[in-house]
Amino acid sequence: MKESGAQEDKSPSELIDGRIKQLGDWRGEMLSRLRALIKQAAPEATEEWKWRGVPVWEDAGMICTGETYKAVVKLTFANGAALPDPSGLFNSSLEGNTRRAIDFRQGEEIDEEALKALVRAAVALNRAKARR
Repeated sequence: MKESGAQEDKSPSELIDGRIKQLGDWRGEMLSRLRALIKQAAPEATEEWKWRGVPVWEDAGMICTGETYKAVVKLTFANGAALPDPSGLFNSSLEGNTRRAIDFRQGEEIDEEALKALVRAAVALNRAKARR
């Protein structure tokens, strides 16, 4: 989805860069770190900019969104309920039948290997669904 005005000609990746810079605090730094881990785990994933400013990563379907709030940066996995989470990363939106999320708070460490495994599992699930 294209934003109106000056953002109209920017790519989704440029818009995400702009959001990170605009935040200018720990949330921008956290979103940038999470973005880098997603790219490492799913190098073929594309970045999208949807719903008036939400970064979205896709590979054969939606992997996750990266939302920023006052107290958290939230990664919401579109099909998180169907993903294995042996490290227990999911800590939000646990009541639903489809989505699961991870809330990252200021100063929290990221279990990088567990997050990358979760991203790879989401891509594998998307690709398996696409083959059906």
